[in-house]
Amino acid sequence: MGSASNDQQHKNFLLSKIATNHGHGEDSPYFDGWKAYDKNPFHPTNNPGGVIQMGLAENQLCFDLIEDWIRRNPQASICTTEGVKEFKDTAIFQDYHGLPAFRQAVAKFMGKVRGCGVTFDPNRIVMGGGSTGASELITFCLADPGDAFLVPSPYYPAFDRDLKWRTGVQLFPVICESSNDFKITKAALEVAYQKAQEANINVKGLMVTNPSNPLGTILDRETLQSIVSFINEKRIHLVCDEIYAATVFSNPKFISIAEIIEGDDTCNRDLVHFVYSLSKDMGFPGFRVGIVYSYNDEVVNCARKMSSFGLVSTQTQHLIASMLSDDEFVERFIDESANRLATRYKVITRELGKVGIECLKSNGGLFCWMDLRKLLKEPTAEAEMELWRVIVHDVKLNVSPGSSFHCSEPGWFRVCFANMDDETMEAALKRILNFVGKLREAEVPSGIGIKSFKSNLRLSLSSSRRIEETIMSPCILSPRSPLVKAKT
Repeated sequence: MGSASNDQQHKNFLLSKIATNHGHGEDSPYFDGWKAYDKNPFHPTNNPGGVIQMGLAENQLCFDLIEDWIRRNPQASICTTEGVKEFKDTAIFQDYHGLPAFRQAVAKFMGKVRGCGVTFDPNRIVMGGGSTGASELITFCLADPGDAFLVPSPYYPAFDRDLKWRTGVQLFPVICESSNDFKITKAALEVAYQKAQEANINVKGLMVTNPSNPLGTILDRETLQSIVSFINEKRIHLVCDEIYAATVFSNPKFISIAEIIEGDDTCNRDLVHFVYSLSKDMGFPGFRVGIVYSYNDEVVNCARKMSSFGLVSTQTQHLIASMLSDDEFVERFIDESANRLATRYKVITRELGKVGIECLKSNGGLFCWMDLRKLLKEPTAEAEMELWRVIVHDVKLNVSPGSSFHCSEPGWFRVCFANMDDETMEAALKRILNFVGKLREAEVPSGIGIKSFKSNLRLSLSSSRRIEETIMSPCILSPRSPLVKAKT
């Protein structure tokens, strides 16, 4: 034991503190759920008892449209006979400003998905390696190690990695609550800012996500105006992450912070910046197209120099420029994507409602914010984690607990619905409905523990019967279980 410990210490000594610290956040339940899926992934025929991935916010609902466009436009790729004449010019060194056609196409697309109410300057488009790289890039530009950004909670778990790990910047939560549907209020912003001041933390900015991940809600005009007023009063930066802008699938319509500041002559535009990508709106996370957009000339100049550490490949730029320049395709894609997201949202919220499970009312994003507070024995983080473990390891659904999003109220879970086909969604919903339905019906005699419930469920899941039938196998809960019978 001592020798193994010494060996590990020696290995750590050879590496940097940044590389070996826990800033990546992989010890979070958010990532643990992914690991459970990776070890035992669901397949409808090869592994019907595997874990279904509902923790990945990915938009796979319109790949048929993308594939059809690629078949009709083979010249857009340098790896086809039709496009090979562009190979040399694309393969050789390119300036890190990015291909002019790429920046123009992205700027035009950003305006289009925001309802054409605002325009974006291609010369302010700076590339980053996906939204992860773009988020870190703007953080490096705006803050020093030890400085802090206010971030309304609940917020995306990987912000702890993207914004903090290598920059040394802190995140200071702005507590939002379910009593007003987790709305960001100026009062909550003031409380967080004052607490940071009292702790001698230098607040450099406010990071907001619109539409929200994990809530799926959008910020209304009044809230956006309040946010702009707040950052102007405090003379701090505003970074608005709008990577879900085109995932809004029903009214009210999405309002970009760009639209707000265009009509506000009192706003100091040098304080306002965007993070954008094509990972969610187009379903291209593998392309690593991240964008920083700033109204501040100095930030644009600094970000462009730093972007050389995380550029988008020119092959990708070439393809994207061609695709996004096709106005007819883009308009059809945006409309059809919204229709398909709306359908999925209606299906999942309707089916959950059949067993009394409600979700926060939302109209954007690739997920639902599911309320399982009624299934907790007590309103604690510990009870939430016990419930989450059963859902992931026994019911075999990777959903993400609210605590990993820094939610202040236990019992909320993010459930992604756009990263799977209809058949997998049907199987996932049957698991949820059967699981919750069984809890409703369960008698709870004393002396039978949660281990018995989990054991029976695990045994049935390993059988060869269909998954929707196996979860209905007999299970008995203890009064000490975190999974109390839901109220009718």
